[in-house]
Amino acid sequence: MATKDFAVRTEPHIARLGELGELHFVAEVFGDEFLNGYHRVTEAQAAVGGQEDLTKMDPAVLRQVYGSMREFLGSLMTQESAERWLRFEVIKAGKVVDHFRSRAKAEEKAAELGGTARVEDKSMRVPDRVLLELLEWSVELYGGGNDRPTTPSSGSSRASRRAGTPGKASSRSKVSTRTAGRSAR
Repeated sequence: MATKDFAVRTEPHIARLGELGELHFVAEVFGDEFLNGYHRVTEAQAAVGGQEDLTKMDPAVLRQVYGSMREFLGSLMTQESAERWLRFEVIKAGKVVDHFRSRAKAEEKAAELGGTARVEDKSMRVPDRVLLELLEWSVELYGGGNDRPTTPSSGSSRASRRAGTPGKASSRSKVSTRTAGRSAR
C-alpha cells in the first residue's frame, strides 16, 4: 500500500493595500474556474489590441477590460473582501434598495424598479498599476507560479545561444583539444 501526503492551503492569501486595508483571496481555486475567469480577461484585453495610448482608446472598451479584471479578481476573493472590492448599489428615492457584485445585475434591478432608480459604483478604488499588480500576483498564486511548475520539465526551453558571432577561421592548433564532458585518451 502506498501513501502520499498532499499540501492543500487553507489560509487565505492576503494583499495589503496600505491605508485601504487588506484583501483576502481564497486559499485554493479550481483550475477550470480560474481558467474560465482568466480567459474572459484575456478576451477583453485582446479587444484593446496592442494599443498602448489609452487616450486613443474607446472608453467603453477600456471600461470592459478594467471591469473584466476587477470581476476576475473578485471571483478569487473571500466573500467579505469581494463585497468591498465590487459593490454596485441600486438607489431609489435616495435610499439603497439593494447591492450587487456585478454592474449588469445592478442595472437589471434598477431597470425593474424603473423611475428614478439608478446604480452607483461603490467598489474599492485602486490605481491602475495596483490593479495590474493584483492581476499578475493572482496568476502567480493560482496559475502555477510560486512553488509549482507551470510545465513539465520536458517542456523546458532550450539553452540560450552564446553571445557574439561564431568564428569562421580554422584553428591554428593542429593538436586535438579536450572537449568538455569527454576525457582525453
